[in-house]
Amino acid sequence: MHSDRGYSRRAVLAAAGGTAAGLAGCSASAGGPVWLLAAGSLADALENGLRTAVDTDLRVESYGSAEAARLVAEGSKDPDVVSLADIALFDGPLSPAWFAEFATNALVLAYDADSPGGQAVADADRWFDPLVVGEVRFGRTDPDLDPLGYRTLFALELASEHYGTDVALREEIPERGQIYPETQLLGAFETGSVEAAVVYRSMAVDRGYEFVDLPAAIDLSEPSRTSAYAEATYTLPGGRTVRGGPISYGSTVRRTDPREAVVSTFDRHITGGYLTEYGFTVPDDYPRYRGDVPDTFAA
Repeated sequence: MHSDRGYSRRAVLAAAGGTAAGLAGCSASAGGPVWLLAAGSLADALENGLRTAVDTDLRVESYGSAEAARLVAEGSKDPDVVSLADIALFDGPLSPAWFAEFATNALVLAYDADSPGGQAVADADRWFDPLVVGEVRFGRTDPDLDPLGYRTLFALELASEHYGTDVALREEIPERGQIYPETQLLGAFETGSVEAAVVYRSMAVDRGYEFVDLPAAIDLSEPSRTSAYAEATYTLPGGRTVRGGPISYGSTVRRTDPREAVVSTFDRHITGGYLTEYGFTVPDDYPRYRGDVPDTFAA
């Protein structure tokens, strides 16, 4: 169903003057490169998956999604396409007229099986016990800059409720010195600075690290648990409060009259099979559009 929807939009593009592949092929004469500002967790899939699937000069720039949204909202960045790891950020600080949900994910606890701390996680009856007692060098990302950071806090809070712990895990485990940029978090495994981290499943799969699957009550993957996830919240520096919810990636084209190369690249970005190859989940009803979608992108 996912592929069928992708092809139907390409048919629309074809009717407008050429197939998606043909549009991508003329990008050099259609006004230069396509600039895609994206969540850090998408970086590898875009650089090594999407880039090889499009015939255009693709420029990818990656940040934590909260930071990316802020940079665009304040005018510091002006990309053609913005793709974020939390669609809530399209309700502020960004407020596009429309966007498309195109992939989902789940939180897992990744660990370095060759490290003492990682082995402690692997051997634990409850994955969080070694983190509480300080047996593990734990890493996380900055909740002020990207959704993975605040989703890690959500997972710890939800875990306390799910397991009925004696301590509040959200208060007990996080320390400021644990914070790394999203794009460097798993790389810190290689230096021994980090032995375990809550990450997206796609990140662990991509890097080939062992991981503990978290229960659905914690991993932010299950739409039927939306209300329960929403009990966990975090307030961003600008004052906006985000709530826990099922992980969903969203993307929008920022130009009201986009170039053909932008249209075709966006189409391949949100429908391409490369997403599942890099560990993302694409539900059958995705991409799912929100808002006042221009006819150019209507399914």
